[in-house]
Amino acid sequence: MSGIGHNGGPALDAGVSYRRFLWKKARHGLMGETLSVEVIRMRVRRAAELGLPYRSYASIRASTGRDVIGFLFSTNALRIVRAGDRMPAACADRLAALGAARVAAVHHPLAPGEIAALAGIDRAGRAPRPFASWPDQRAALAGLLGRELPRDGIVLVADAPFEREWCEVGKLAGALTAEGFFGL
Repeated sequence: MSGIGHNGGPALDAGVSYRRFLWKKARHGLMGETLSVEVIRMRVRRAAELGLPYRSYASIRASTGRDVIGFLFSTNALRIVRAGDRMPAACADRLAALGAARVAAVHHPLAPGEIAALAGIDRAGRAPRPFASWPDQRAALAGLLGRELPRDGIVLVADAPFEREWCEVGKLAGALTAEGFFGL
């Protein structure tokens, strides 16, 4: 126990080395080094189905303990900025091949109904306002994702810097850049 004058040196109480041994053993087991070959092959196939590099997919699984079940795209990431803009063909093809839920966060002045009608989008709703308070952003994300999509199974694909904080606000599984996901 640290108190006044404690310099943060090593603990001298009994059992420290045993607790360190247990901690290292638990960390070793958590990092997935004991997975069978069949499980790793299955996860490699799932990562390919999602279009993610295996390292990214494995780190999301390790940090959340859950499979990726969907993606949240901002309209900036989809390259739709104004009414009448068309999604690039590379984005549309990538969305169509995606084996997970596809949700679009629509920025003002775009209409969520128009974005939801695009091929490759399962659901669309109003995006959190830029630089809004965290409770307001959290409420907007909750309304957008609904109750049926667990937050820690959703990966954010964002383009603007203010969108990347949605990952922390909404307690999402992870965040990717639009360039990294779509290869634009």
